[in-house]
Amino acid sequence: MNAAPADQIRLLDVQALDVRLQQLAHRRRSLPEHAEIETLNKDLAQQRDLLVAAQTEESDTAREQTKAEQDVDQVRTRAGRDQQRLDSGAVTSPRDLENLQHEIASLAKRQSDLEDVVLDVMERRESAQARIEELTERVASVQARIDEATSRRDASYEEIDGETGSVTKERELIAGSVPADLLKLYDKLREQQGGIGAARLYQRRCEGCRLELNITEMNEVRAAAPDTVVRCENCRRILVRTAESGL
Repeated sequence: MNAAPADQIRLLDVQALDVRLQQLAHRRRSLPEHAEIETLNKDLAQQRDLLVAAQTEESDTAREQTKAEQDVDQVRTRAGRDQQRLDSGAVTSPRDLENLQHEIASLAKRQSDLEDVVLDVMERRESAQARIEELTERVASVQARIDEATSRRDASYEEIDGETGSVTKERELIAGSVPADLLKLYDKLREQQGGIGAARLYQRRCEGCRLELNITEMNEVRAAAPDTVVRCENCRRILVRTAESGL
């Protein structure tokens, strides 16, 4: 393939811009905020799970407290009725009086036991409520940190994407002046060779593979016409000759 030396030189400009685009893409993927946000999201998920568990416990103890308080009310109501019967004098049989007094005493013991249950449930519910308050604050704190990191990431995105757009436009402008067949070969090699399709021959060294050309290879490059598109024998990239090639 043949191409004017000036076109081959412009290919190096295209390559430099492509390298810059690769760097920008890598920088975008490698922003420290990515790992920070991922870690924070894991923490947030954990805190939310704990919050749900605490809310479930509070809800369960609320129902348990309601049930225990209802049991106390039932026993208290029954004991009140029995006490009214006792106080009214309607029960005159000694045996019935003894049974009624025994039942009132049993209900008093039962009420005391149920009130202890209510107190225990209330303590557990208060503990769950305090846990909910603590975890709610934790969730809000972690979410705030996520929002802040996301804001920093998005600001970096804006900066990188802005530069990427400018470099892309410049690349399109310069690439448009390179012969289509030469550009096609360059793009093919760039895809095959890790993003580098053309390299400068500098001081007898290919800047693509960083290997120095041997004497035979150098003689072949010297003998090639200026418009011949030379390829590196080692990496097969387009080898662009300049005044600093050492020929």
